[in-house]
Amino acid sequence: MHLLLVEDDLDLGAEIQRALQGRGFSSVWLRCARDARAHLAQAEDAAIACVLLDLGLPDGEGLDLLTELRARGSDLPVIVLTARDALHSREAGLDAGADDYLIKPVEPAELASRIRAVTRRVGGHSSQVWSVAGLQIDTGRREVQIDGDVIGLSPKEFMIVAELARHAGRVLPKHRLARSLAPLGEPLEFNALEVHVHNLRRKLGADTIRTVRGVGYVLGG
Repeated sequence: MHLLLVEDDLDLGAEIQRALQGRGFSSVWLRCARDARAHLAQAEDAAIACVLLDLGLPDGEGLDLLTELRARGSDLPVIVLTARDALHSREAGLDAGADDYLIKPVEPAELASRIRAVTRRVGGHSSQVWSVAGLQIDTGRREVQIDGDVIGLSPKEFMIVAELARHAGRVLPKHRLARSLAPLGEPLEFNALEVHVHNLRRKLGADTIRTVRGVGYVLGG
């Protein structure tokens, strides 16, 4: 899962990014509102699954970024991560559209759990095990089962299934899926993506992943 971390403190930002990487998250770390605003404008192409947002930034307020994001109609999950613990600050953050509000410092294990929780809610899932198109997808164990049998998938194959499941019933464009598999490098080439999808159909069933010609793929629906 790929995250955007907006945090101006050098030590804390590095610590958060390192801790999340150890728990399977990739991230882009930005330290000012201007850069975060530019990155959020390309949120879909950047394949961001969740934003971790500090409120006090050197060149502006994180709350303004959140307000702008929601005004554009974006449902991108946002977790406010701040030292501001006053009730009115928490109310302002949640009323502006934050999905969660955490007070620094926060334990990495709890932060990882909160990230998984808000991304599940946005995807319409209530637990870490998702039931989609006849599949049981365990996002904690990173495994897929069919009728109780674990299906052997490569890490990239699991990432494809999980990303499609996060958008279950909706068409996920090829460029967005390709970018989600390599968020910090060059996107996966389409022909390589097609090979992975072909292998997944062989393992999961030919009708599990449907191609929408000229657009992308859909899991279920």
